[in-house]
Amino acid sequence: MGARSGMARPRDAVQILRDRARALARADAPAPPAGSLLELLEFDLGRERYAIETRYVREVCALRHLAPLACTPRFILGIVSVRGRILPVVDIRTFFDLPGQDLTDLNRVVVVGDGEVELGLLVDAIGGARSIPAEILQGPLPTFVGIRAEYLKGVTAGHLVVLDLGRMLADPAIVVHEEVEG
Repeated sequence: MGARSGMARPRDAVQILRDRARALARADAPAPPAGSLLELLEFDLGRERYAIETRYVREVCALRHLAPLACTPRFILGIVSVRGRILPVVDIRTFFDLPGQDLTDLNRVVVVGDGEVELGLLVDAIGGARSIPAEILQGPLPTFVGIRAEYLKGVTAGHLVVLDLGRMLADPAIVVHEEVEG
């Protein structure tokens, strides 16, 4: 369901390129240069504060006209139309095995993309944007296990969890699509 563009290539070439992209996305990234800043969009999920780099953020919109989508993973809440684009909405709480919560008027969809994949992330509320020095990020806390640790860029001393959205968008498990052969 992610938006993909480009010319059609033989299936083997496409698979090779996807494998290379996954390997590069999972490689340990070098430490950011001293003094570099991370531009972040903060949001709430339950009682925890999360953030993603603004370079992935396309827009933030209210959750409206959500259409459920059958035969998709549990974390795909449904689809929405945003300015004429049909996007899947990922419930991050379910994706990260966090306790569920009912939808409210405060819920927002953060439209994110990396140039190849575009989707919406369901969040409870937007906390705002800010910059932090990259070097203040600490490694994962012992309480972060499983899928959360895999997509974790770091945690600040103030317990702001910064997600590695690049890794998340590169994971084939997050992209729901159906290929039609013909």
